[in-house]
Amino acid sequence: MELETVHQRYAGCTRCPLHERRTHIVMGEGNPESPLMFVGEGPGADEDRQGRPFVGRAGQLLDRMLEAAEIPRKDIFITNVVKCRPPGNRTPTEREMETCKAILREQFVAIRPVVIVTLGSAPTRSLIDPQARITKVRGRWYERKGVRMMPTFHPAYLLRNPASKREAWEDFQAIRDAYREILGQEG
Repeated sequence: MELETVHQRYAGCTRCPLHERRTHIVMGEGNPESPLMFVGEGPGADEDRQGRPFVGRAGQLLDRMLEAAEIPRKDIFITNVVKCRPPGNRTPTEREMETCKAILREQFVAIRPVVIVTLGSAPTRSLIDPQARITKVRGRWYERKGVRMMPTFHPAYLLRNPASKREAWEDFQAIRDAYREILGQEG
């Protein structure tokens, strides 16, 4: 299944109440053939307005982190667990994440990432372990169905807690090394 087909299928999604207030559904963007996929929590106000993931302040920080790690944003795929903005940028509920997980699964099938980076608690709990605490699991590799997964801090968290940027940078170096290894195997 192609990624564009998945996105078209859910373009008018009304499966949960989050659709009622959205301006745009934010499916994700980037290279649909990338071995590296980043998964955040959900769109914020800027993302809802533009229909693109990670374009606000947190997205600008993510861009700087990717650039420092020499991972071109255009070469990876970035999405969120939920595709519509939760009111007031609150954390998505378990039910909302479960509802959107069908879309995320189809994105995984279409893209076939080798490495998934979960940005923050919500995607980490949704994809790795429902009991996970990001401060305890960040920076560790996990494997699910042959896919390596690395949880790290969400850029919005880093904006509020700049002292954690050093730990996040360590995570990004490990992600960069894994990405280079994959590219070396493909080339």
